[in-house]
Amino acid sequence: MNTPQSHWLTSFFGKQLYIYLSLLFSVPLFLMIEVYVRNVGIHEDEATASAITFLFVIGVFTGRYLSQLWISHQKPIDNEYVIAMILLIIGCIIAVFVLPFQGNRLIKFLFWIPLVFIPLLLGGLIKVVRHNVQFQLREAQTSAAHSKSELQLLQSQLSPHFLFNTLNNLYGLSITQHEKIPPLLLKLADLLRYSVYDTKEVFVPLKDELTYINNYIDFEKIRIGERLMLTGAFESLPRPDIKIAPMLLIVFIENAFKHSKNTAEEHIFVEITLKTWADSILFSVKNSFSLPQEGENVIDKHSGFGLASIRKRLELLYPNEHELKIEETEGFYQVMLQLKMK
Repeated sequence: MNTPQSHWLTSFFGKQLYIYLSLLFSVPLFLMIEVYVRNVGIHEDEATASAITFLFVIGVFTGRYLSQLWISHQKPIDNEYVIAMILLIIGCIIAVFVLPFQGNRLIKFLFWIPLVFIPLLLGGLIKVVRHNVQFQLREAQTSAAHSKSELQLLQSQLSPHFLFNTLNNLYGLSITQHEKIPPLLLKLADLLRYSVYDTKEVFVPLKDELTYINNYIDFEKIRIGERLMLTGAFESLPRPDIKIAPMLLIVFIENAFKHSKNTAEEHIFVEITLKTWADSILFSVKNSFSLPQEGENVIDKHSGFGLASIRKRLELLYPNEHELKIEETEGFYQVMLQLKMK
């Protein structure tokens, strides 16, 4: 059971490791102080050096304890205070070597003042710096945990979003072209199996993601039929260990098929390219696109969800490692994405 006295000692000295370190540090400190007191002509230099060493160590712990009472655990100490403490320590060290030990009482009193303040300031500085480092570490851990939770939430929303869009398409086909439903359901099962079970990791092999994309393209070929004019160029991967965030590219491809069907043209044009260059993955998807006529509203309340979630995932997974460009020209909509290779 902890007594008030043991609690105070723990608060003053901290961990036992600090006491062992101070004892280890006391040996070279004693040797340096003994040389100094001998040079300034103090008699009984060993006894004086021992006393000063003991008081110096106690002073460091005292400075640490006093700063502990001053520090707020809710925020870091401003750098201005840290710099001021460092400058005061340097000033006190200079004063020790500049002020003469011999002289009247006032001079002797002034000589001992910096010797008192050096350990107090040093102990306070050690505590302040350690507090700031621990605070920044906690902030980084909290931010990382928040980002991970946000990323998991965004990733978990992709499968329901894809399923919602696909079921809408299947409903329309079940009325007009019901003979296409059986093969589409088989493809849909493969797509959902990957999105639900194979995308748990933050990054997955790019070759697996390309297999998923090809399955999705086959799904759209069956759904759209002869109206689709598709151009696909997937470069052979230079290495099998290249990874990418799961279901990142599929959102752009899905949007290309989804929005190109609104074109008034006879055929739907979709062009998809993916290649690697140096340490980057270069992806592009271009599709036919028609702006809504005046008074026509083709935007539903779920529109833009996939793109918004992808932008957020790119910020979390590829900070300063991606470049996304979206261009809308006459009759075409194009997305260009460059990612740093994982």
